[in-house]
Amino acid sequence: MSRYKLTLEYDGTTLVGWQENPGGVSVQSLLQDAVFKFSGEDVVVHSAGRTDAGVHAMAMVAHFDLSKKTDANTVMQALNFYLNNKPVCVLDCEVISDDFHSRFSCIRRNYRYIILNRRAPAVLEKNKVWWVPRKLDLKKMKIAAEKLIGNHDFTSFRASECQAKSPIKTLDKIEIKTHKTQNGQYIYIDFSARSFLHHQVRNIVGTLVEIGLGKDLDIEKILIAKNRSAAGPTAPASGLYFINAEYSTTGSLVCE
Repeated sequence: MSRYKLTLEYDGTTLVGWQENPGGVSVQSLLQDAVFKFSGEDVVVHSAGRTDAGVHAMAMVAHFDLSKKTDANTVMQALNFYLNNKPVCVLDCEVISDDFHSRFSCIRRNYRYIILNRRAPAVLEKNKVWWVPRKLDLKKMKIAAEKLIGNHDFTSFRASECQAKSPIKTLDKIEIKTHKTQNGQYIYIDFSARSFLHHQVRNIVGTLVEIGLGKDLDIEKILIAKNRSAAGPTAPASGLYFINAEYSTTGSLVCE
């Protein structure tokens, strides 16, 4: 039995998310089908994060086991052959020790949310960004974001269907950066934490945008309220990207 670690890129626009779901095509189902087609083995592919429908990934980490030993390059080529014309590809593959687990061995997950802030709609990047036509006050957004860093009860930013045992999470980083364009700007909001609640990032982004648009929302009061209705709306899935996963083993930063 050999364990393989994959680094994946995918466009979540037409997918129901990572997890296998009878309601549509998932990243997991596409990968498991590709593994079966080249190996004849039914496997379960585990990931570092369970992204929602419409969410993208630049370097998602996953793993699976095969009873027949095959070199990593052959596995990568075979998977990409059967994933041809699908919105998923394998960027890298390596044979890994049996004690590695893409989810449970992960010590930090990094996400990026992309906002296109300009008057004209997003055409080339439709379903890849959140288009916000009104001007945003970045200074207010950055001040609010800083108050969310650290260990907090994030109940107010937690989806009602979240299955996490505790709403208490430690947010290591929220960093807001911009890239000016001729007609507006891109706003990049980067998040780092060991783990996140369901919709936590999108709910935080939705709240920060409301603050940037001038709505009188107080982060400290929102946290104290422990009530989802106290925070802003959920930002669209289209702007969210799983950037990479970090591990404590050698070469812990999987992809930069």
